[in-house]
Amino acid sequence: MPKTYVIGDIHGGLLALKDLLQKLDLRDEDQLIFLGDYVDGWSDSAHVVSYLIQIKEELNCRFIRGNHDDLVLQWLTTDFNNEKWLQHGGKSTKKTYENLDQTTIDLHINFLDNLEDYIIDEQNRLFLHAGFSNMSGPQFEYHEDTVYWDRTLWEMALALDNRITKEDKTYPKRLKHFKEIYIGHTPVTRLGKTEPVNAVNIWNVDTGAAFKGPLTALEINTKAFYQSKPVHEYYPDEIGRNFSKN
Repeated sequence: MPKTYVIGDIHGGLLALKDLLQKLDLRDEDQLIFLGDYVDGWSDSAHVVSYLIQIKEELNCRFIRGNHDDLVLQWLTTDFNNEKWLQHGGKSTKKTYENLDQTTIDLHINFLDNLEDYIIDEQNRLFLHAGFSNMSGPQFEYHEDTVYWDRTLWEMALALDNRITKEDKTYPKRLKHFKEIYIGHTPVTRLGKTEPVNAVNIWNVDTGAAFKGPLTALEINTKAFYQSKPVHEYYPDEIGRNFSKN
């Protein structure tokens, strides 16, 4: 049976990504769904994008847009320099682009511009970077960027009283639309965890690679997961985003 792996936030950790993919023993029929935030953190952000462009030609991959990917695209296309972005990984990303030629940068712009905002598969499973706020689903968001910035969906799932059934009038409508939902964006290290966390029908696969957690791939059919070493161990002379809480 073909396997489908969802891969959490990478944040410039190319060495961890390569190590992780070697552990998956991938076959031609297997699929990789990357949940976004390929950049902003460790010193390989631009190299991560180049690597993803490369493996797209070799493996069955789909790539979702993360909020940091959108910020980098804005910078590459408009010279956008938001101070908060610079504080939360943008500075290290800018440095990794200093020695790239314009042809390579144009390839990166094309890749980032064509990321998918979300995926709904044939089994009605939703894959997106962050969440959605519209009661009818991500397809109906008024602001398109909500799907890669929202944290309310995950917060709601964590806070939901498990005694409330789907038949209850107070059960959140957003959780009824999909069989399962796979997200990144909000590191589970905030909960003191370094493994994927399941709340209701949502699986959070951001295991804190930008900070001191590992990079994770979750096989969605079996829920088996695979991890790199804590990403900071691949970059011992760097701090990543460990100066911040976000």
